Amino acid sequence: MRDSANIQQVAALQPDWMGFIFYPKSKRYVGKEFVHPCVPGIKTVAVFVDEEPGKVRDIINDNRFDFAQLHGDESPVYCQKIKEYGIHVIKAFGIHEGFNWQKLKQYQDVCDYFLFDTSTADYGGSGQKFDWSILGNYRLSKPFLLSGGIGPDDAAEIQTIKHSALAGIDLNSKFETAPALKDVEKLRIFLTELR
Repeated sequence: MRDSANIQQVAALQPDWMGFIFYPKSKRYVGKEFVHPCVPGIKTVAVFVDEEPGKVRDIINDNRFDFAQLHGDESPVYCQKIKEYGIHVIKAFGIHEGFNWQKLKQYQDVCDYFLFDTSTADYGGSGQKFDWSILGNYRLSKPFLLSGGIGPDDAAEIQTIKHSALAGIDLNSKFETAPALKDVEKLRIFLTELR
């Protein structure tokens, strides 16, 4: 999210969380003049890619974000550092057919949630799905968010996913009219179907 009017329109739909991207190379980057919006009752997430830990801390604290979502190649030691600042951590992983699920064990004590996105060279944002059937290979108890190309026609399929650790879904590019600008009507219809 980036546009203040669009943020308030989406907030009226009462999503659980709302995300803001602080990665300058992203076409959804919030920009240098970002002002944290007033969205009562909605958790806010700041998204970073391999950012310097002190800068993550300052952005989170200055803007009262609830979570830092780490979408780069951050190590378990890096995640631990962010946790030591008192910040809740969501660590994203690009999932593909040969993904090594065992590597998640070293992250489970330094993250609050995992986010499973489609593996790309550009740290997500591809609008592409991975094969959701391989979620059955995830056997840890750490809750995860499902991301990657979820679109308006996916509500019924998402409802068939019965994984006990699935905590939520991440909606982005398939609900946009332009980068960082959400189609509120598409979101409204989808959330009604999902709920």
